[in-house]
Amino acid sequence: MKKREKLSKIIIVFFVIFLIWALIQVFAPIVLTTNSVKDLSGNVAVTDNKLAIDEMGFPINLVYSFGDVLCHQRAERSLFINGNQMPFCARCTAIWFGLAIGLGFMLFFQVELDKKFLLLIIIGLLPIGIDGLGQLFGLWESNNLTRILTGLLIGVICGISIGIILDEIREIRASKKIKS
Repeated sequence: MKKREKLSKIIIVFFVIFLIWALIQVFAPIVLTTNSVKDLSGNVAVTDNKLAIDEMGFPINLVYSFGDVLCHQRAERSLFINGNQMPFCARCTAIWFGLAIGLGFMLFFQVELDKKFLLLIIIGLLPIGIDGLGQLFGLWESNNLTRILTGLLIGVICGISIGIILDEIREIRASKKIKS
């Protein structure tokens, strides 16, 4: 890892997109009427709450629609703001914030894709994997703090990974321009 000499425009773009997306998830339940979204529990990859979400109005309904499809939104595994359930569960919300944090880190540092970083990815996957499997097999039920910490960890690592990929693409494109 080394300090970045100049800011990467593409990493700035991705950082801003993920940061805005994460902040919108916090903003959405605040602008809704207090205590109007209580339980969106459902299944991943299924639109379970279309009728309730359509009543929210644009653009809030868009954020909750993504949550409806991408997340189980189980109320007991979600955070509440203004008495309203957030669009994603606690773990998914933390992953989105972690992505922004990881990309924010990559604004100032360059990380090499080497054995050390691959080991970090594996170490970062272990807590979320262990917690998820333990819950799946009924060995325990984790709390939202555990979900937030495991989600944040993997989100940061994935954000850094996206930054590494963007750096690699930029370097490949730059080397092709030099050759031509």
